[in-house]
Amino acid sequence: MWWGVIGTSLMAFALKYLGHSVPERLLSSPRVIRINTLIPVALLSALVAVQSASAQSRLVIDHRIGGLAVAAALLVLRAPFPLVVISSAITSAFLYRFI
Repeated sequence: MWWGVIGTSLMAFALKYLGHSVPERLLSSPRVIRINTLIPVALLSALVAVQSASAQSRLVIDHRIGGLAVAAALLVLRAPFPLVVISSAITSAFLYRFI
């Protein structure tokens, strides 16, 4: 187990170290900039999908999907973010309790 932790730590350090030695001209390319702006969106979307529709590596449709649907609808309507979060939580809690 410890060999895996140490090996992964060394690989992470090496990747960070090599990342600083990439020439600036490669990083300032419009294509690279566009990709780098989309990576966090893709990762966050994947995290939301996995956390809201899975339980113990199984696909589950439950109260969390209702909360996610309300959040998506309010985001499309450009509602303020605190309202989106609170409405989603209330919807999810209601569905959990009564359905």
